[in-house]
Amino acid sequence: MFTTGELILQQLVNGLIMGSFYALVALGFTMVYGIIKLINFAHGDIYMVGAFISFVTFGVFSYFSDGVLGVILAVIASMIFCAALGFAIQRVAYKPLFDAPRLSLLITAVGVSLIVHNAVMVQTGGQFMFFQSSIDNTAGFPITENITITHVQIFMFIITAALMAGLTWFIGRTMWGKAMRAISQDKDACRLMGINVNKVIGLTFMIGSALAAIAGGMAVVYYGQVHFFMGYMIGMKAFTAAVIGGIGSIPGAMLGGLLLGVLEAAGTQITGSAWSDVFAFGILIIMLLFRPNGIMGKTTIERM
Repeated sequence: MFTTGELILQQLVNGLIMGSFYALVALGFTMVYGIIKLINFAHGDIYMVGAFISFVTFGVFSYFSDGVLGVILAVIASMIFCAALGFAIQRVAYKPLFDAPRLSLLITAVGVSLIVHNAVMVQTGGQFMFFQSSIDNTAGFPITENITITHVQIFMFIITAALMAGLTWFIGRTMWGKAMRAISQDKDACRLMGINVNKVIGLTFMIGSALAAIAGGMAVVYYGQVHFFMGYMIGMKAFTAAVIGGIGSIPGAMLGGLLLGVLEAAGTQITGSAWSDVFAFGILIIMLLFRPNGIMGKTTIERM
């Protein structure tokens, strides 16, 4: 029987793990929005593709190692594939519309999402696929008599924290990161200064897609299954996390993802799992009503 303290601790762990998924996917949303003001609705489907690529390539690498090494190699392969896919989507579907009204880009993003979603559905027959490896998801460190923090959970949280720290350093310290921040302010001025705007935008899509692929690979290991619909809901919740944190803000996306995960876990404990999605999107409505710019978002003035 769980005590009240154990329930709180268990839901906190669950919330941080789920929040890690939200944060990694939300980073892609917020990076793309920060540069070209596009809500890339296809991003959740990139996460789903990353999960399937990790699943398939692990089947190949499992001949050499069906443990941690095989998973790492599979996720790396997924990152490369999804980075290339994100770049291709940007180049084919979005680049010709950069100077078009934003509504055109938004509609195109919805169309790309449907194409990717349905393409995977056709290829997989809409079936659930189950992941098996030699990794023990139950082994870990016992915190109390009833609660154990598993090695997989610790490893996932460390990887997520390292990726977030690395991305923060990349955006804040490197020339590519400074170029991204400059383009988010004024693309035309950046072109005049000799910055290759299209190349920087392409890199942004590649990084965001690679992060989504990592989240997809971790989800395969953690949940043990993949299906074509898995990208839709996490895409919506990652977008919610980006809005809560302040869309366009890298630290905000991280904070929003973790906060949404913890709040959703707490709400699930109170109201039941059937209401978890209602609770998550209820938080979004409240945030839009009282702080539409998000926790770390800034009010911007449109130039005429």
